[in-house]
Amino acid sequence: MMAIRAGQWLAPLREWPQTLRAALLQEALVARVVLAGVRGSVPRDAGTCMLVGNSGLTGSIGGGQLEWHAQTAACRLLAEPRAPAVNLCRLVLASDLGQCCGGVVDLWIERFTHCDLEILQTVAAAGSRGAAVLATTMTQQSVLRRVFSASDGSAEVEELLRVPRAQAVPRLIRAANGGATLLERVDDQLPPVWLYGAGHVGQALARICAELPLRLTWIDSRAEIFPRSPPCSVTVVHEPKPSRTVAMAPSGTSFLVLTHSHALDYALCRAILERDDFTWLGLIGSRSKSARFRSRLARDGLSSESISRLVCPIGISAIESKWPAAIAVGVAAQLMCAVEAGHAAHPGATAGFRDTHPPQDCAAQLCATCSMPTSHFSADATGSSMNSTHDIHIRLKSGDSSS
Repeated sequence: MMAIRAGQWLAPLREWPQTLRAALLQEALVARVVLAGVRGSVPRDAGTCMLVGNSGLTGSIGGGQLEWHAQTAACRLLAEPRAPAVNLCRLVLASDLGQCCGGVVDLWIERFTHCDLEILQTVAAAGSRGAAVLATTMTQQSVLRRVFSASDGSAEVEELLRVPRAQAVPRLIRAANGGATLLERVDDQLPPVWLYGAGHVGQALARICAELPLRLTWIDSRAEIFPRSPPCSVTVVHEPKPSRTVAMAPSGTSFLVLTHSHALDYALCRAILERDDFTWLGLIGSRSKSARFRSRLARDGLSSESISRLVCPIGISAIESKWPAAIAVGVAAQLMCAVEAGHAAHPGATAGFRDTHPPQDCAAQLCATCSMPTSHFSADATGSSMNSTHDIHIRLKSGDSSS
């Protein structure tokens, strides 16, 4: 069993294709563990993954016995380079692992080598351009990986490309011959947040946001006030006139305005409200500041509907401390609530299961937890019907390092 990296914080896994590619440049083999399907009460959502290598792990699938079991299985896969490159198993958390969660997970564990650097680069590039699906098909003899940015004619790929990113949970399709295909969206799923201000509260909030499932852009006019080594997951922007950057934020961005200047705060809030395509806008300040800003915005011609979208003061009311980190905790909690409310309703954990075969782990009489919907995926276990001018694939044979 591998050891955790000594002396380092456990880090969340972002942009797994890029992180995995970087890991493969440091070591020969890396395993990726994916919650390919979840049902019932489980520690993490479908699609959550972590990387396991000889030097340590990145990310988490929920901790506890599930993660321990997954790490052990991943290390075993790394130690047997001639074994099939993908291991798929179903675990009932209560009976198999002694976890009281009571849910069921499909655990997909796959081994990557230096031969996969090209496909990982393709996955990352496709995801950066927009909606993209990675289809990984396993058989006893090989693994076939394909990337789709347009439908290949199958209902499953077309559906996964079409749904909003927040609802695009993986599709696991088992074949009658024992093979399986895992479909995953690989474009960015982290909601954008733009934070204006690098003062005490801004820095405390940036540290918290760097650990959250958010994509943070941090802007200030004072280059010297930024920390020397900000978190690698944060994009730092030094702009002498921060209000000029508002138009650069993508649609659906959540904004936080915490600058050192009330005049700048106002210019930013007005520019953001005039865009009208954002998810949330929070402004640090008192009730009196809120009232003055709202009155001035009205005088400047903004509609009452637009002005009502400005949230000020910010932070949850239960936290009264004015300590910067305490304020940041309250604001981060409020922000996460707003971000999640701004997404379309999540279809639920059951969407991760698209299985034509009922589990064999439970009692003879299947409960509602274990009832499976029918898959309509058109490809067979070899992926032979997945034809598209938009796909790129690499076939790896067991025990063969050639592409």
